[in-house]
Amino acid sequence: MARIICAGLGPGDPDLISVRADRALRGASQIAYFRKAGRRGQARSIVEGMLAPGVTEYAMEYPVTTELPFDSPEYIGALARFYDAWADRLASLPGEVVVLCEGDPFFYGSFMHLYARLKGRVEVSVIPGITGMAGCWHATGQPITWGDDVLSVLMGTLPEPDLVAHMQRADALAVMKTGRNLPKIRRALESAGRLSEAWLVERGTMPGQRIAPLAEVDTADCPYFAVVLVHGHGRRPEIAE
Repeated sequence: MARIICAGLGPGDPDLISVRADRALRGASQIAYFRKAGRRGQARSIVEGMLAPGVTEYAMEYPVTTELPFDSPEYIGALARFYDAWADRLASLPGEVVVLCEGDPFFYGSFMHLYARLKGRVEVSVIPGITGMAGCWHATGQPITWGDDVLSVLMGTLPEPDLVAHMQRADALAVMKTGRNLPKIRRALESAGRLSEAWLVERGTMPGQRIAPLAEVDTADCPYFAVVLVHGHGRRPEIAE
């Protein structure tokens, strides 16, 4: 019977992997990771040079990504069958399998769907990781929240009126799942009166990192690994003269 360890890899920079995850990765004889068909996979790229010789790799290739609407029955059904099949396969493997997960596995991570199917069937443990959004706001060189600031984490897939409502209420914002949703996110921020405060962080902590005011960015070309941030400006002690 398999023992499954999910290792949170953090925001992308290998130096930001935890000591516990590093230890699990370097000692692994079997690893599994998600990727888009035809791609190497971000998680696999992060751990390049860290794995033992001869490690057995299982590439879990998504059956769909952006080809279908994310809320369509076809999309939901295809992913449900994908997670069911991989949960069964991982549970049947002998020994220990380390599953790689970008960011933190329990923060919108794909592994959550496997965890829900594996828990109670095999031994499963999860190693936390630094979230991608945390890596991005540190890359801006500004605190994301001060004092009593309320931080809202939004998905760019939300309907535009919902985005506007949340953006108007929160002091600080982190908007994920940008990509093709970026034009909608920009319009929502403008409607909420927050566009001038917004930053786009592409590939935060990774090679090719770019940080720019969202108002100055061409929203037609946004990579998958991108987060929109609005920093809070809340209560803090005055800086002594």
